[in-house]
Amino acid sequence: MNKDIIKDSSLSLASGTMDKKLKTINPATEEVLEEYELIGKEQLNDIVKKSRNAFLEWKEDIDKRADFLYAFAKEFRKNKENLAKTATKEMGKAIKESRSEVEKCAWTAEYYADHGKIFANDEVVNTDARKSIITFQPLGVIGSIMPWNFPYWQGLRFAAPSLMVGNTIVLKPASATMQCGIEIEKTFDRAGVPHGVFQTIAGDSSSAETLIDADGISAVTFTGSVPVGAKVAQRATSHLKKTVLELGGSDPFIVCDDADIEKASTGAVKGRFINCGQSCIASKRFIVTKKVASDFIEKFVQKTEKLKVGDPLSEDTDIGPLVNAKSLENMQGIVNRTVKEGAELLTGGGERIKNKGYFFAPTIFKNVLPHMEIAQEEVFGPVAPVITVDDEKEAIRIANDSKFGLGASIWTQDLEKAERLSSMVQSGIVTVNNVVVSDPRVPFGGVKNSGFGRELSRFGMLEFVNIKSVRFYDQLNYEHHVE
Repeated sequence: MNKDIIKDSSLSLASGTMDKKLKTINPATEEVLEEYELIGKEQLNDIVKKSRNAFLEWKEDIDKRADFLYAFAKEFRKNKENLAKTATKEMGKAIKESRSEVEKCAWTAEYYADHGKIFANDEVVNTDARKSIITFQPLGVIGSIMPWNFPYWQGLRFAAPSLMVGNTIVLKPASATMQCGIEIEKTFDRAGVPHGVFQTIAGDSSSAETLIDADGISAVTFTGSVPVGAKVAQRATSHLKKTVLELGGSDPFIVCDDADIEKASTGAVKGRFINCGQSCIASKRFIVTKKVASDFIEKFVQKTEKLKVGDPLSEDTDIGPLVNAKSLENMQGIVNRTVKEGAELLTGGGERIKNKGYFFAPTIFKNVLPHMEIAQEEVFGPVAPVITVDDEKEAIRIANDSKFGLGASIWTQDLEKAERLSSMVQSGIVTVNNVVVSDPRVPFGGVKNSGFGRELSRFGMLEFVNIKSVRFYDQLNYEHHVE
């Protein structure tokens, strides 16, 4: 089988696989869930052609598209329990988190059905012409290459606005969550969406390359790691195709002198350990001023130790397993290296906590220094480093001393301070006195190695459109002398 890349699953864009089948594994039991036939190049090109043909009619009526999105949301909610169990079995997240993910997807589909027509309205501008307008027209077929950590949300937070504006989609899910991707297509089918508008393919790295290269693909969106994202962008732009990349982050969680420590410590547990720490916008570096560090660390550890790790299908489980054996090995390695670098282990410890499944105890370190690996790389699992600083100025400096720039959270009871500090943080998202979450009402995306382009909100919807200016004149203008 092809190598798994953490967060990107099967996509390496480096070498394919001779195996013609794809297996999904339950990370809680290590049992094989299903086998899928990998799509061939000819079949994939046929799917893209089908999507291109569907686009010609799909783009014509935005009111019909809204109705289809409402129908999709209804079907998705109706099947919530099955969808949630599928996600939990494939990638291990706690069942209560899987249900929330399904619900959020349905809400987002409804949000764009409600507001998409307004977002895509022509804009009138004043120029020397009699009439000048800006129109927003869909590009065509969008190739979507998505990871496993939020298998429904990652696909649908892009798909809902893109479909609403009139594009059609071919989705390549991660190999770990193949069935989740199939279930999305099935739901669109049950909602009556015309065939070809949304299609899911079972593929490997070679399939991803074919998808990007296909003549009928107008643009590409990718969520995953920095190295693979760079290859996706390079390949797509070599064909002059628009690309949006969301490449994860190492989000700072800044606790100021005047923070409410009770709330901040609760937020720290939620922000770091959601989805077993396997989230792009999880809080990953806890930067705390020395005045409150002792109190914060004590509460953070106490609350973390109350989390229940276990069967993800159990209603009272807080944290399920990591997605695969490679992720488990990765977390054990980062913990061991962090201890060797001199940080102090407070809870957890990096040991596999069950004989079966990829379970890993939530882990917290203190006395972490900014140059350590754990504070520089994106740690995609339940390990939290606490960095103590002298003051907020140093906190901002350390927060920005990162190759990533996706999200950040700031904890302070001073609103003026919050506004000042938030303007200084180099990231696409800042949240004050709460953890960072994606929301269809506001744009989502980052700077630096966290990628480029935006998802969600009106800005995400307009990423995959032709922004066309049209001007109407009564007579020829002879006055201009430059292009």
